[in-house]
Amino acid sequence: MDKANREAFLNNIATHANRPRHQLVNHPFKPLNNLPESTLSGKTQDQLLEIARQSSEEVHVDFRTTTKAELTNMINSYLQHKNIQHLILPTTNLWQQFGLTDWQQQRTTEHTNYWEPGADRQINVQRAQNADGAIGFADFLLAESGTIAVATVPSQGRAFHFLPTHYLSIIPKSRIVPRSRQAMVYYEEKIKNGELSTSNINLITGPSNSGDIEMVLVVGVHGPLDMTYVVVEDV
Repeated sequence: MDKANREAFLNNIATHANRPRHQLVNHPFKPLNNLPESTLSGKTQDQLLEIARQSSEEVHVDFRTTTKAELTNMINSYLQHKNIQHLILPTTNLWQQFGLTDWQQQRTTEHTNYWEPGADRQINVQRAQNADGAIGFADFLLAESGTIAVATVPSQGRAFHFLPTHYLSIIPKSRIVPRSRQAMVYYEEKIKNGELSTSNINLITGPSNSGDIEMVLVVGVHGPLDMTYVVVEDV
């Protein structure tokens, strides 16, 4: 929603509610505390890693750590263990950053598809739906909750994260942050500077579950049946 549409929408609500518009200039936001900034502040990256591990495992995530040199072997082991026959991958230049260029270039079989920028949306969605495995890249891992944050971009769309049967997310150790505040500050700056254009930011806390339905826990109710976080040592 652009600014003009937003203003018209809010003005319409105010008119029908018979009340004036609330303006931040007259009522500036005043936080009640500094918990968003202070929670887990001062932790080292190694400490955040261990907190993230515990938080992730509590939400039924298979949490792994590795080095760039061993990442290829770990991915191959994962694909074999999950018996993944139809894989979907993002179209991104991050393969080189993680030393996966050779591995990625070898994935040219008919059993590997890509989320392609510019392709018809239904084609990408169908590829994701038919995939029994996806390997993606997260922007951040939030230590407090075991949540990955990833912006929707042309090379890695929304359905990429939610339709394949098994999902593996690669995260650099340096991108483990205390909580969502640090990630949102980053996104806000990138969007403001024109370095990021996105329709939404996904916050994914492990596979879905039915823990709040009749008190019976079933993991993987919708979306991937399971999720794996692979943290790569880079600091």
